Amino acid sequence: MIKAAICGGSGYTGAELLRILSGHPEVEITAVTSEKSAGKKVTDLFPHLHKYSYLIYEPLDKEKILNKADVFFMALPHAASQEAVDYFFKKGKKVIDLSADYRLSDPAVYEEWYKTTHNYADTLKNAVYGLPELHREKIKQSSLIANPGCYPTSAILGLYPAMKEGIIDIENIIVDSKSGTSGAGRKADTAFSYCEVNEGFKAYGIAVHRHTPEIEQELSAIAGKKITINFTPHLVPMDRGIISTIYGKMLKKIDTADILDVYKKYYDAEPFVNVLDEGIYPNAKNVRGSNFVEIGLKVNKRTNTLIIVSAIDNLVKGASGQAVQNMNIIMGFKETTALESLAVFP
Repeated sequence: MIKAAICGGSGYTGAELLRILSGHPEVEITAVTSEKSAGKKVTDLFPHLHKYSYLIYEPLDKEKILNKADVFFMALPHAASQEAVDYFFKKGKKVIDLSADYRLSDPAVYEEWYKTTHNYADTLKNAVYGLPELHREKIKQSSLIANPGCYPTSAILGLYPAMKEGIIDIENIIVDSKSGTSGAGRKADTAFSYCEVNEGFKAYGIAVHRHTPEIEQELSAIAGKKITINFTPHLVPMDRGIISTIYGKMLKKIDTADILDVYKKYYDAEPFVNVLDEGIYPNAKNVRGSNFVEIGLKVNKRTNTLIIVSAIDNLVKGASGQAVQNMNIIMGFKETTALESLAVFP
């Protein structure tokens, strides 16, 4: 049995970590922090987490909680994680950071997109990008995991086989994504209130969304050369879920069925990636509350374009579920432990 702490446990990702880990036979939650909710019980904020009625939020006092846990989940906003991650990592703890602070390997790129300085470049060099389907072996050897963003997870997994097999032109990739409102976090913001979001559907962050360099970093590693993409996110009036529709010009004459065979070969051994049969396409509802990814695709012969559709739950495979998957890997547990639940339907 290992002990785990969740730093920033009063947001959606913190609550999802608690929910998922409630079913983990090898993990005990020994600390949960929140600056705004310090002194409150977890059940004061999240009554459904009644298993944790004994847990009380406390301020993030690094020295005080250091010896309370073996692994630290950092569910803090970007910039807020930097110092704490550095501290726990240097003290020999396992750290899984759900913020963006350690995802971008180049501090200058981080500073350009996040408009803040990265003060721990030496620690950053030790971070492994925590997408198990691409980096499982590196994750096994690491004590610092940069948990991927939700949009990047859907885009990278959707594109990986097509890029590796040279099926599409990597110079002209378009990623068009739609996310539920929980992606904005649990905060009071008029833009995300019910009346503002309900019955609406809008693009945002066009050409400037902060997940863009993260997607490009990983796709460039796959391609072996620097590439750029067109990425446009949209906000849709649902609680959770992401659908990404990805477009790439074909470089080979190959039909839908053959490309699906390629995808199934790549992901056949992956426990959380479901490649759908021809003519069936992902629905965010079918992965809601689960750590699964659905991928479907179609060749548009009229325009010589491969159209890839991927679906994830932004709070699970896009955040907390993937964090637990990474924890399982680095701690030597069965990778699927506490993550095999199917989607909630309807």
